[in-house]
Amino acid sequence: MNAPIDVSFFARAAKPLTSYRKYWASRFGTSKFLPMSRAEMDQLGWDSCDIIIVTGDAYVDHPSFGMAVIGRMLEAQGFRVGIIAQPDWQSADPFKALGKPNLFFGVTAGNMDSMINRYTADRKIRSDDAYTPGDIGGKRPDRAAIVYSQRCREAYKDVPIILGGIEGSLRRIAHYDYWSDKVRRSIAVDAKCDLLLYGNAERAIVEIAHRIAAKEPVATMTDIRGTAFIRRTGDETAQGWFEIDSTSVDAPGRVEAHVNPYLMISEQAKEQGASCAREDEAAEVAVQAESAGSPVLDKVVKAQQANPAIKPLTFVPNPSLSHMQGKIKVPPRDRSVIRLPSYEQVKSDAVLYAHANRVLHLETNPGNARALVQAHGEGATARDVWITPPPIPLTTAEMDYVFDLPYARAPHPAYQDENGSHDGATKIPAWEMIRFSVNIMRGCFGGCTFCSITEHEGRIIQSRSEDSVIREIEAIRDTVKGFTGSISDLGGPTANMYRIGCKSPEIESACRKPSCVYPGICQNLNTDHNPLIKMYRRARALKGVKKILISSGLRYDLAVQSPEYVKELVTHHVGGYLKIAPEHTEQGPLTKMMKPGIGSYDKFKQMFEKYTLEAGKKQFLIPYFIAAHPGTSDEDMMNLAIWLKKNGFRADQVQTFYPSPMATATTMYHTNKNPLRKITRDSETVDIVRGDKRRRLHKAFLRYHDANNWPLLREALKAMGRADLIGNGKHHLIPTFQPMTDGGYVSARKKNSTTAALKPVTPVKGRILTQHTGLPPRDNGSGKPGAKPFVRKAR
Repeated sequence: MNAPIDVSFFARAAKPLTSYRKYWASRFGTSKFLPMSRAEMDQLGWDSCDIIIVTGDAYVDHPSFGMAVIGRMLEAQGFRVGIIAQPDWQSADPFKALGKPNLFFGVTAGNMDSMINRYTADRKIRSDDAYTPGDIGGKRPDRAAIVYSQRCREAYKDVPIILGGIEGSLRRIAHYDYWSDKVRRSIAVDAKCDLLLYGNAERAIVEIAHRIAAKEPVATMTDIRGTAFIRRTGDETAQGWFEIDSTSVDAPGRVEAHVNPYLMISEQAKEQGASCAREDEAAEVAVQAESAGSPVLDKVVKAQQANPAIKPLTFVPNPSLSHMQGKIKVPPRDRSVIRLPSYEQVKSDAVLYAHANRVLHLETNPGNARALVQAHGEGATARDVWITPPPIPLTTAEMDYVFDLPYARAPHPAYQDENGSHDGATKIPAWEMIRFSVNIMRGCFGGCTFCSITEHEGRIIQSRSEDSVIREIEAIRDTVKGFTGSISDLGGPTANMYRIGCKSPEIESACRKPSCVYPGICQNLNTDHNPLIKMYRRARALKGVKKILISSGLRYDLAVQSPEYVKELVTHHVGGYLKIAPEHTEQGPLTKMMKPGIGSYDKFKQMFEKYTLEAGKKQFLIPYFIAAHPGTSDEDMMNLAIWLKKNGFRADQVQTFYPSPMATATTMYHTNKNPLRKITRDSETVDIVRGDKRRRLHKAFLRYHDANNWPLLREALKAMGRADLIGNGKHHLIPTFQPMTDGGYVSARKKNSTTAALKPVTPVKGRILTQHTGLPPRDNGSGKPGAKPFVRKAR
């Protein structure tokens, strides 16, 4: 299935998804929705389920929801798959609703990490949940993957548990947990699962299902890529691996020989692969003299005969020279395993934690990654968590196969309201956001340190074919209720990485760089946007399609490499405003984020305004910024606030840095070290924004226009020696006076916030409009006035 249209020619030594012989239960055919109850199983003629997927999200049969992708993939292999969505975790009874699965339980916390879903960046409990009918919070437990796994084990002790999803991916080794402010064990240990799958798991789950169906014990499945499992110390199945010890830092490397000051000229020349003419000439003279007979040599021979103790000097090759040592033997990568510092070590030593995180991120390229192992426990309880190399990326043909499965593209009928629809009290916001959108690719090579997409989906872009995307748009047009002619997004983790990859398969498979676009765009990266432009044009030419919007995050430093793409985007695919994420203006935090400088933003802004003017439209660029990111000083935030005011921006939705598990920036936050460079005891330290007061200050700088923040900003500016920014002039950041306020913060973002009535604002000439200063809401394709726009943040 390695189709010739693949943008990446990455060697895919993996069994194609469609090459397996279907399981016998394929005779039951496909179902409109995977069953969630016994009654639905009876209607399908099933007496049992082969596989039951337990998920923390409401069941939406759409390719943007993990449980639907895995469920439909297994169904296509012939297995009978049932869904238990958002079960009551107070007892094991809800986990018995579909009976005992014949093969295994598949457990996932959902599309989001359950802790991020439940808590804000300030550790406050959210009152909403976009993946729950009615947007109601509290329908899943904290650390849902662990709780669900425990209940499945309690329900049927002898049934294998296969854990997956984003929560499992980001917690596969010992990791810093922001909510408890400590290092936790690998989730494979805490959940007591039989296998943990990380990343996009289609390959692994299909292989596991067929091998379990063939009566192979799960304990023997240690050769599947993209998995983690537990082995006892000294397990015989671990024999035959070359272990590389990486449990410490500052260890001496290979000791190089000192330069020998007594080396002969010929030896020095030989060291460089050459010879010395003078020495060669002298050697020839000596040979001639010896053959002719030399009086001196005769005396030496006679002396030896008279006194056997006299020995001539013998010159031997210098063993310290590199050409005498030979090459260092490196064990084969496919049988090498790197031993990381143990859980006990990284828990007590922040430097070793940073080192382990750096090694993990260096071993993420499927072409050269080695297996990892990390010890948990000591003595009788000691066990090792083994992590196999990342899964092989899907080919274009396999991507098409996954997205062409018979999805219903709607929530399960169990969530319908009294009118039989999903638009009322039981509406699922996450589905509403992607209802009319199309995912065209996976993966991201941006490498932003605060983002976990790369750790989950990988850096190699996996793209669908143009025909597959067009078929999905036509399916939305013809089958999805409420479609009014607008596609809300053609994108993915990043809007404009479709069919972009490395020019050389050899370089791609050997590269260990964390980003292809930082500190600059790699010379080996193909930046051709023509396939994406062609797709845009074909999609908007479809009958019944009025508008194609691009709402996924745009990598603008990549977009400026193709002015034609920017023109196409601005002319046809911007719904009033375009949000991008420069994240900051100062080099200090930008280098820790691995984001381009603000100059790249300015260059894109010029192109955006130029093509907007040529198109005769009024469109606006809205930048996103992060507060309190590692490496950000108070002065950096002050300079950002000055930039915002100078450019006429007033941010309403402020994003504060959220330390998600396993992200590089989270390691900076926990350890004060920079894992983007080699970790030593004396390596670079990073300024960390800790404590509620300082985090509030950084957020206040982003919302400098909010009168509630002025007292805090005045105090900070005076302490920083910048009281000159306090005044009532245009060049001042905040005024000297303080109006009457209630001290509260009103956000139009959440439905459960108190929304103030906004009066029409007449824009000041020269000021950039935003949604909050006069720009009307954009059309997201839902056909409803005032509907929330679908926006994915740029990475």
